[in-house]
Amino acid sequence: MNYSLIWLPEVLEQAGLKVARVLGWERRGRADAGVTLGVLCHHTGGSKNGNMPSLGVLINGRPGLRGPLSQLGLGRDGTYYVIAAGRCNHAGPGRWNGVVDGNGHFIGIEAENTGRGDDPWPAVQMDAYQRGVAAILKHTRRTADDCAGHKEYALPTGRKVDPSFDMAPFRAAVARLIQGGAPPPELIPPHEPAPASDGSRRITLRRGTQGQLVERLQALLGVRVDGDFGGKTEAAVRMLQRAHGLVPDGIVGPRTWALVDTAAPSGVERTARVC
Repeated sequence: MNYSLIWLPEVLEQAGLKVARVLGWERRGRADAGVTLGVLCHHTGGSKNGNMPSLGVLINGRPGLRGPLSQLGLGRDGTYYVIAAGRCNHAGPGRWNGVVDGNGHFIGIEAENTGRGDDPWPAVQMDAYQRGVAAILKHTRRTADDCAGHKEYALPTGRKVDPSFDMAPFRAAVARLIQGGAPPPELIPPHEPAPASDGSRRITLRRGTQGQLVERLQALLGVRVDGDFGGKTEAAVRMLQRAHGLVPDGIVGPRTWALVDTAAPSGVERTARVC
């Protein structure tokens, strides 16, 4: 059974953000979520190295707290990892704007950062953080005031310190985005800027795309060729991207097309999964 927050990746993509769906996200959660009343911002407190080293913990949980620990993870490069479409263990006891069941009514975003002064927030990550929160709040017809830091929500006061940045200017930036104060970024072009080596002009492929280019991609990846970019094709693309140092978003743009031409299928495992 799919949980109710299945709209999350599409809303983020429509805001021009880079999205990677974690395998099984549609059915992951402690239970189904309630009505979305806001967004709760966190930082992971994980490793200083890597783009999203805390992903496994966010999916599976940690000693004393079962996963998933948030609906979304935000990598240092601005990629949103969609972890769960249901209720997650991210809030704990607290209150914000009268809401006391944060797990049930707030979407949790865990952004990769140690929380220490020697780990500055990359501009691309902070921009994606603000744009993602604004997109979610606009979709759910909430305002920037419905966004809280975990440190603001948590009770007793002082129980949490995340996120490490000041929430007041963060909410101000979110409010401007909700009001249309900044255009969305264009992270992935719809077409390659120049013809591919075989003379063709290839479009960007992602889940849901169909046609002959998908068939060519599947043949190069060594997966079942049916012309339908579904979950197995996406998983194979992610595995190839991860093996060669690209963001494993499952989207075939110019860099991934070039990689597929040269590296597939040797760099792809036949049973790929994201964890």
